[in-house]
Amino acid sequence: MKKDGHPDYHFITVKMTDGSSYQTRSTLGKEGDTLQLDIDPKTHPAWTGGNQNLLDRGGRVSRFNDRFGGFMKKK
Repeated sequence: MKKDGHPDYHFITVKMTDGSSYQTRSTLGKEGDTLQLDIDPKTHPAWTGGNQNLLDRGGRVSRFNDRFGGFMKKK
């Protein structure tokens, strides 16, 4: 095996947006560095299921409903 074939794998601290933190192993930076997250699973709507708003920009949703709106209606 080649020498220096793998990156340095060491412990870093990951700091969440609410101030909590945990240690994990990573190739980022050097031993003891801190990774400050701007978005994390506790706050991002993709993980929390937050408020979803459907914005009709340019009439796309309206055009779709005009063309296919009655497709699923019961007769």
